[in-house]
Amino acid sequence: MRLLIISVFTLLTFTSVVYAEDKKDMSATTPNQIVKIETSLGDIEVEVNAEKAPISAKNFIDYVTSDFYNGTIFHRVIPDFMVQGGGFDGDFNQKSTNAPIQNEADNGLKNTRGTLAMARTPDPNSATAQFFINLKNNAFLDFKSKTSQGWGYAVFGQVVKGMDIVDKIAAQPTGSHGHHQDVPKEKIVINKVSIVTDK
Repeated sequence: MRLLIISVFTLLTFTSVVYAEDKKDMSATTPNQIVKIETSLGDIEVEVNAEKAPISAKNFIDYVTSDFYNGTIFHRVIPDFMVQGGGFDGDFNQKSTNAPIQNEADNGLKNTRGTLAMARTPDPNSATAQFFINLKNNAFLDFKSKTSQGWGYAVFGQVVKGMDIVDKIAAQPTGSHGHHQDVPKEKIVINKVSIVTDK
């Protein structure tokens, strides 16, 4: 029995070490990249933080390189809070995504003005393609504990150019679309998202 417990502990420890090493290797081989988000209201450039958020960064870049975001919209805009997009096409059809990713909100990055974070459902580990940009410091979205209520929202990037465009998006009139609230009355289209350069 003692041998079994020791064996299980060893396996769990080994698994944890392997996961940590994999995460470390992912961040070590993936430099921070600058991504341009070309919208119908102007361009935004963001730096994707592969060092602090390797899982979320890789997930976002995978969607970028597959042209997933091209033609999607900012479908949720709440002034003095955030703007959200990347999940619906211009006809408000929700796009099929890859599998959900692990929540990285415990990476030390905070939901401050101009940061990008992964949108999700109440399930902490349900983020796929949708992201949002914080319009102000939203500390209540930060990681508190590894519980359903405390996980928070994983930050993985920062606007480095075009925050005035983000503010312009936030200033657009909104209304309802079906059961969706805070939808811009005129479509704000993400025409193209592409990698500009490695930093």
